[in-house]
Amino acid sequence: MKLLITGASGQLGREWVLFCEERAISFEAFDSRALDITNKELVRDICERVKPDVLINCAAYTKVDMAEDEPELSEQINSEALAHISSICSEMGIKLIHYSTDYIFGGTKNDQEKMPNGYPEDYETDPINVYGATKRNGEQTVIVSGCEFLILRVSWLCGRFGNNFVKTMIRLGTEKDELNVVNDQFGSPTFADQVVEQSFELLNQAKMGIYHLSSEGVTTWYDFAKEIFRLKEIDVSINPVNSEMFKTKAKRPAFSKLSTKKISLLPNIEIIDWQKGLQKLFKTI
Repeated sequence: MKLLITGASGQLGREWVLFCEERAISFEAFDSRALDITNKELVRDICERVKPDVLINCAAYTKVDMAEDEPELSEQINSEALAHISSICSEMGIKLIHYSTDYIFGGTKNDQEKMPNGYPEDYETDPINVYGATKRNGEQTVIVSGCEFLILRVSWLCGRFGNNFVKTMIRLGTEKDELNVVNDQFGSPTFADQVVEQSFELLNQAKMGIYHLSSEGVTTWYDFAKEIFRLKEIDVSINPVNSEMFKTKAKRPAFSKLSTKKISLLPNIEIIDWQKGLQKLFKTI
């Protein structure tokens, strides 16, 4: 099996590269400078040269607040690019792995009451910000393309590479004496190493369709931060606050837990709780 990885300089892309190197998996990886996924001709040329069995699309526009001011660019990268990527994959017989997000759902308190264990894969999408809408549009583009695909949704992504909430909290916790952290947004972190391991296992099992990849349990950003500071033995005062304390251009869902029931029923896949995932991450940072 030969893999072609886009977005190779991001959290997931770099995790995929390391995964392949450690297991001697044949792959070629491209960051956004080497492969702009919005360039249809370039995507085709690289696919024809590399001849991959699987294209793993880790490239995305992920700046949630900036997307409100750059909706066209977000749509171009997160949706329009998927039209020609999936078309090329269909034409050339390449399987496509595409990563999506919890932000495609409405994230209401009512949803939390109805689905305390998280959104199932087939629940109706209802994004509340531009970023979520463009990712939802990208999913729909892949689904109708005719290619063999895995759409894998993740939430609160954290890993050893790139910038994320865990690294931000460690930095702020060592720089400041007191922090305010949101305590009215509920979800569960997803750890990049588990995403890659589970993605590869889904490939090995020849699975297609939509799956949610996340951790067991539900938490808030505040409780997540408390656990980070406890494990790292960082002495900082932390206050739980409401979302209104932090004015952002893009609305955030109050509830974005992804149900992992579907993937947990498969063999050779273990869904661990988020605290265990965090402990595992700290062994790599």
